[in-house]
Amino acid sequence: MQFRAHRRRQAPTVIIVALIDVLIVLLIFLMVTTTFKQQPALRLALPESSQAHKSGANENAPVIISIDAQGNLRLGSEARPVTSDQLKGELATMAQKKADLTLAISADKAAPFGEIIKVMDAAKEAHIKMVNAFTKEAAKP
Repeated sequence: MQFRAHRRRQAPTVIIVALIDVLIVLLIFLMVTTTFKQQPALRLALPESSQAHKSGANENAPVIISIDAQGNLRLGSEARPVTSDQLKGELATMAQKKADLTLAISADKAAPFGEIIKVMDAAKEAHIKMVNAFTKEAAKP
């Protein structure tokens, strides 16, 4: 015997509008955070050259050594600070791993010339045959 009236239970409802709002916010957050443009870590005033040209996309990416106006050395595209002694060791290990390694020096035009020579000497000790320098195209009159 049942004395109580049996009420039919309703299925729980999910508010889909709130879930869509959360999904849109997450989508916008992911889009904004994944589209950061790579900015160079150092601001260098490159010297001008009338023979400057842009490197092609089919070339092997060179190892970049940046020298700022104070003479501080930074290695690679991540601009990791190194000393000249550390640079010699790093270049030697990179040259052993890759025989046709290309080195690119990106020096500020106010950088001490002695630091540039130290980098070139380290490249020569590591038996790196190709050493380039970054320049910017000269302004046309």
